[in-house]
Amino acid sequence: MEIAELGEFGLIRRLTEDIEIKNPETHKGVGDDCAVLEYPAHRQILVTTDLLMEGVHFDLQYMPLRHLGYKSAMVNLSDIYAMNGHPKQMTVSLALSKRFTVEDLEQFYDGLRMACEKHGCDIVGGDTTSSLTGLAISITCIGEAETGKVVYRNGARPTDLVCVTGDLGAAYMGLQLLEREKSVYNQQVREARQRGENPDTLPPFQPDFSGREYLLERQLKPEARRDIIEALAKAQIVPTSMMDISDGLSSELHHLCSQSHTGCRIYEERIPLDYQTAVMAEELNMNVTTCALNGGEDYELVFTVPLTDHDRISAIPGVKVVGHMTKPEEGLLLIGRDGSELPLKAQGWNPLKVKEQE
Repeated sequence: MEIAELGEFGLIRRLTEDIEIKNPETHKGVGDDCAVLEYPAHRQILVTTDLLMEGVHFDLQYMPLRHLGYKSAMVNLSDIYAMNGHPKQMTVSLALSKRFTVEDLEQFYDGLRMACEKHGCDIVGGDTTSSLTGLAISITCIGEAETGKVVYRNGARPTDLVCVTGDLGAAYMGLQLLEREKSVYNQQVREARQRGENPDTLPPFQPDFSGREYLLERQLKPEARRDIIEALAKAQIVPTSMMDISDGLSSELHHLCSQSHTGCRIYEERIPLDYQTAVMAEELNMNVTTCALNGGEDYELVFTVPLTDHDRISAIPGVKVVGHMTKPEEGLLLIGRDGSELPLKAQGWNPLKVKEQE
């Protein structure tokens, strides 16, 4: 069905009519000019916004719309967790070209709602408009944290332990895998056209993803680390600084050190890697440490805690101590497996330099 058949308000109604409000802080959701939120005292409100552009942040040639909806939500949910908070409400705005149908948008919303239901977040509004280029997604997420327990980027101190969750580099390897198979498919299409054949008559393309399922999941369906925030609260640990790893660990550490006025020592041998990540990096003749430091889109957490919390933080599953903060004049260093010291450069994703990266 063409979106024009429903119109803007008809489309919004179709996508949101059966949304159930889960949070008592959501006084009124979709249906009026504004959502109405009511928060109790002793709570601080967190607000984050992300803009995702087709061709810059995602490629619909291999990104299913259901997965895109899920990932779009996770990008914002992860920011709330990175402040030691809990997501409560979300608004979703879309700019669409005419090639999208109502069914396409239903798939996107299926993934979006799946993510929100999993993390207890209410969809309370948004907007839709037309686009002359491709798909643009703007999501705002609202969360809360107990007053005094919000974690910023500027609280780390020398000797604090640097911790990361999960494993790193898998999302980047998943992207490399998808781009490789896309290149193979596009080459087949070009060759068919050169032969004067219609590419639509080619046999269905079968990408080679065997043994790489984890890498694909990390790229197409990342998970924000709500479990870690809950584990930290249970252990009565409040990090001194924290960020989510969206642009690469190296870039995030530069942010933490810059705002906290510290340096850091990160140990290469302690960086957590999945086996599939290491195998894929070797297959592509890439340095796996470089991929883990600079790949981005892992949506794990990097945070610091006082040295006295070492035993308690080490007891939390999925958390690994990878180094420690130092005095600012000591700089940011990566300690290699052989003991060598290398400057830790911020080489992660920078959307404003996408042309240079290409």
